[in-house]
Amino acid sequence: MTSDPFGTLHQALWIGGAPWTGKSTVARLLAERHGLTTYHHDHRTRDALPDDVPAGDQLAAMLAEFRHGFDCALDELRALTSPRPILAEGRGLRPELVAPLVDSPRRMVVLVPTELFRQHQLRHRPDEPAIPQQRTRLTRDRMLAAQAVRSARELGIRVLEIDGKLDPAGVTDVVADHFREYLEAGR
Repeated sequence: MTSDPFGTLHQALWIGGAPWTGKSTVARLLAERHGLTTYHHDHRTRDALPDDVPAGDQLAAMLAEFRHGFDCALDELRALTSPRPILAEGRGLRPELVAPLVDSPRRMVVLVPTELFRQHQLRHRPDEPAIPQQRTRLTRDRMLAAQAVRSARELGIRVLEIDGKLDPAGVTDVVADHFREYLEAGR
């Protein structure tokens, strides 16, 4: 059993998944609506390896980095206290890492983009102008998303496919409904 002196890990809510699905935005909106403390995990992992590293090797390297970063995140999360659940979000919060810590798979949701939404993001994200040329990274990100979906489904964790039909507030509504029992407890 993982040491959890303040019960933070046991009561945390987790949003994991693929890049460009709005995890940070959903977490921010959910925190604002429900008075939650948010932990952003993505600062723990590098975003890209050199493009000459094959996508499969990048996938293995990223998954290993996620495992290492997760241990650091647990240390940081254990130090947090809140009368409400802590909301942890980030692509490195993988279902297979989170599942052993939670009392129910309902404490996590995994956001992944549909391929059409990913293509839309490639065309419209102002902060990622060079991504269409980075095929290795895109392939790796697709592989990371597929692995997260497989893992989540094996563990009974809900997967939300982000297709762009809902705006961030709409996706937040869906996530809030998923977490409802935990958001209402202790109010």
